[in-house]
Amino acid sequence: MIIGGPPCQDFSPAGKRNEDGGRGDLTVCFAQIISKVRPKWFVMENVERIVQTQKLVEAREIFKAAGYGLSQYVLDASYCGVPQKRKRFFLIGKLREMDDFMQPYIFSRISKTPMTMRDYFGNTLGLEYYYRHPRSYARRGIFSIDEPSPTIRGVNRPMPDGYQIHANDPVKSKTGVRPLTTIERSYVQTFPKEFVFLGNKTEIEQMIGNAVPVNLANFVANAINEYLNRPYKSRNLEIDFENWPSEKRMAYYVSESSPTYTVKKKKNNQ
Repeated sequence: MIIGGPPCQDFSPAGKRNEDGGRGDLTVCFAQIISKVRPKWFVMENVERIVQTQKLVEAREIFKAAGYGLSQYVLDASYCGVPQKRKRFFLIGKLREMDDFMQPYIFSRISKTPMTMRDYFGNTLGLEYYYRHPRSYARRGIFSIDEPSPTIRGVNRPMPDGYQIHANDPVKSKTGVRPLTTIERSYVQTFPKEFVFLGNKTEIEQMIGNAVPVNLANFVANAINEYLNRPYKSRNLEIDFENWPSEKRMAYYVSESSPTYTVKKKKNNQ
């Protein structure tokens, strides 16, 4: 398996959104590497906005020509064991497999409710509200631990003395409200307490902000592991996609609407 995250700056809302800026080409390069090496599996991660780009279209064409079945998802980390609203794109590929083959293993793991900061930390942070510097003062800057954290970014600014309470702030006074510390921000990214970061403060903040949340990566890995280790069971049919002939696999699809992902016949009673 090859796992990679081609640079996202040319696709990110925080960047210039210029997919022809140079780094966007590395997504296509990633696909070319996969097509040459031909690992049995690959996982590619990026920002949500990549789904709107031509670079992803080009990369998918390369993957398909190399014989990969593709499963593509935008996952909100707060529904995947992370106390943070952070959407990330994942493309999972497997040689000689049908498209969307990971669908039941991904969807069956997604939580029905988002994880809040209190869900994850309890009262160990010693605060009820904290400051996260907004991109614009038209947005609020104070958040409660009874909601998921906003996306952890690569900068961590203090609260300005002149900060005015926003209409959507969950408090009426900023007294006692502080930003999360660097190490607290790493915990929101679900790094373990024993993880050691190297570099100066600016470098570490950037490292933390750029990271895929550990539990989100774990979510995807466990879904793949489930696919590998047991056939998916529906109400009336045990499916081992790995060993089905391709013509039989293509005759079926998995229903997203059913919590048990019942396998249904496509047409012509095949």
